[in-house]
Amino acid sequence: MINHTVLFKFKDFDSPSAKKVAIEKLTAALLNLKNEISELKHIEVNPHYTLDAPSFDMCLITHFENIAGLDVYRVHPEHLKVIGLVEELTTERAAVDFNF
Repeated sequence: MINHTVLFKFKDFDSPSAKKVAIEKLTAALLNLKNEISELKHIEVNPHYTLDAPSFDMCLITHFENIAGLDVYRVHPEHLKVIGLVEELTTERAAVDFNF
Protein backbone atom coordinates (compact mmCIF):
# COMPACT_ATOMS: atom_id res chain seq x y z
CA MET A 1 0.00 0.00 0.00
CA ILE A 2 1.06 3.58 -0.67
CA ASN A 3 0.30 6.43 1.73
CA HIS A 4 0.13 9.87 0.10
CA THR A 5 0.06 12.66 2.70
CA VAL A 6 -0.26 16.34 1.81
CA LEU A 7 -0.18 19.41 4.03
CA PHE A 8 -1.75 22.71 2.94
CA LYS A 9 -1.22 26.27 4.15
CA PHE A 10 -4.15 28.52 3.25
CA LYS A 11 -3.92 32.09 2.00
CA ASP A 12 -4.67 34.96 4.34
CA PHE A 13 -8.38 35.71 4.35
CA ASP A 14 -10.29 38.82 5.45
CA SER A 15 -11.80 37.00 8.41
CA PRO A 16 -11.62 33.69 10.28
CA SER A 17 -15.05 32.80 8.93
CA ALA A 18 -13.83 33.26 5.33
CA LYS A 19 -10.89 30.95 6.03
CA LYS A 20 -13.24 28.41 7.61
CA VAL A 21 -15.44 28.46 4.49
CA ALA A 22 -12.37 27.94 2.28
CA ILE A 23 -11.25 24.97 4.39
CA GLU A 24 -14.74 23.46 4.23
CA LYS A 25 -14.85 23.95 0.45
CA LEU A 26 -11.52 22.22 -0.13
CA THR A 27 -12.40 19.46 2.34
CA ALA A 28 -15.62 18.68 0.46
CA ALA A 29 -13.86 18.69 -2.91
CA LEU A 30 -11.13 16.36 -1.68
CA LEU A 31 -13.53 13.94 0.01
CA ASN A 32 -15.62 13.77 -3.16
CA LEU A 33 -12.63 12.28 -4.99
CA LYS A 34 -13.41 8.98 -3.25
CA ASN A 35 -16.60 8.85 -5.34
CA GLU A 36 -14.75 9.63 -8.58
CA ILE A 37 -11.46 7.70 -8.50
CA SER A 38 -11.65 3.96 -7.89
CA GLU A 39 -7.90 3.69 -7.25
CA LEU A 40 -8.35 5.87 -4.14
CA LYS A 41 -8.85 3.32 -1.36
CA HIS A 42 -8.91 5.60 1.70
CA ILE A 43 -9.09 9.34 2.30
CA GLU A 44 -8.98 11.55 5.38
CA VAL A 45 -9.03 15.34 5.36
CA ASN A 46 -8.59 17.22 8.60
CA PRO A 47 -7.99 20.87 9.43
CA HIS A 48 -5.56 21.92 12.13
CA TYR A 49 -7.40 22.13 15.45
CA THR A 50 -7.09 25.92 15.31
CA LEU A 51 -7.78 28.23 12.38
CA ASP A 52 -4.73 30.16 13.53
CA ALA A 53 -2.30 27.34 12.76
CA PRO A 54 1.39 28.14 13.27
CA SER A 55 2.40 25.93 10.37
CA PHE A 56 0.03 24.12 8.00
CA ASP A 57 -3.76 24.42 8.08
CA MET A 58 -4.93 21.09 6.70
CA CYS A 59 -3.76 17.50 6.23
CA LEU A 60 -4.84 15.09 3.50
CA ILE A 61 -4.10 11.38 3.91
CA THR A 62 -4.85 8.99 1.06
CA HIS A 63 -4.08 5.31 0.47
CA PHE A 64 -3.58 3.45 -2.79
CA GLU A 65 -2.90 -0.23 -3.44
CA ASN A 66 0.29 0.59 -5.33
CA ILE A 67 2.22 3.37 -7.02
CA ALA A 68 0.31 2.74 -10.26
CA GLY A 69 -2.92 3.67 -8.44
CA LEU A 70 -1.32 6.86 -7.14
CA ASP A 71 -0.16 7.67 -10.66
CA VAL A 72 -3.74 7.29 -11.98
CA TYR A 73 -4.95 9.61 -9.20
CA ARG A 74 -2.32 12.25 -9.98
CA VAL A 75 -3.53 12.78 -13.55
CA HIS A 76 -7.23 11.99 -13.11
CA PRO A 77 -9.40 14.86 -14.45
CA GLU A 78 -11.35 15.15 -11.18
CA HIS A 79 -8.11 15.40 -9.20
CA LEU A 80 -6.82 18.03 -11.59
CA LYS A 81 -9.96 20.11 -10.91
CA VAL A 82 -9.25 19.92 -7.18
CA ILE A 83 -5.64 20.98 -7.83
CA GLY A 84 -7.07 24.15 -9.39
CA LEU A 85 -8.99 24.80 -6.16
CA VAL A 86 -5.85 24.09 -4.11
CA GLU A 87 -3.95 26.68 -6.16
CA GLU A 88 -6.77 29.18 -5.64
CA LEU A 89 -7.00 28.76 -1.86
CA THR A 90 -3.49 27.89 -0.64
CA THR A 91 0.01 29.32 -0.59
CA GLU A 92 2.05 26.27 0.39
CA ARG A 93 1.90 22.53 0.00
CA ALA A 94 4.12 19.72 1.25
CA ALA A 95 3.73 16.05 0.36
CA VAL A 96 5.26 12.70 1.17
CA ASP A 97 4.52 9.27 -0.29
CA PHE A 98 5.58 6.04 1.40
CA ASN A 99 4.94 2.31 1.48
CA PHE A 100 3.17 0.88 4.50
